[in-house]
Amino acid sequence: MEGVRGYMGRVFAVTLEGKIYSCKHCGTHLALDDDIVSKSFHSRHGKAYLFSKVANVTLGEKEERMMMTGSHIVVDIFCVQCGSTVGWKYETAREKSQKYKEGKSVLERYHRSCHRFKISGPDGSNYWVSHGPHLGGSDADDV
Repeated sequence: MEGVRGYMGRVFAVTLEGKIYSCKHCGTHLALDDDIVSKSFHSRHGKAYLFSKVANVTLGEKEERMMMTGSHIVVDIFCVQCGSTVGWKYETAREKSQKYKEGKSVLERYHRSCHRFKISGPDGSNYWVSHGPHLGGSDADDV
């Protein structure tokens, strides 16, 4: 689900209900805890979570990136409200074993180089720990 632009370009963000992950910069709702596929992902900047769906994002241009798990066609995703880069979406995975990522999005939890969090957890903190079962996996671009 993406954000919706209404009359004269005004942004109408969807309000999510439940345990919510939101943009650290502006508080816009991005995803639900129930939609996490894996908390074991890594970006080039730090830890990240793989979600089956996200909300209130806009998509960048498709590009091929070499990641730890092989070549993927991805698009960067941006907060619909403030425009901050919050992660990426997998469009196409080249490796058969990575096809499960297609259509799913990664939200970056922490940007190591600038020492800033990109998303807030459901309790308002920068990191929220859940002990529920999730699939393993990791990926990073530009490896």
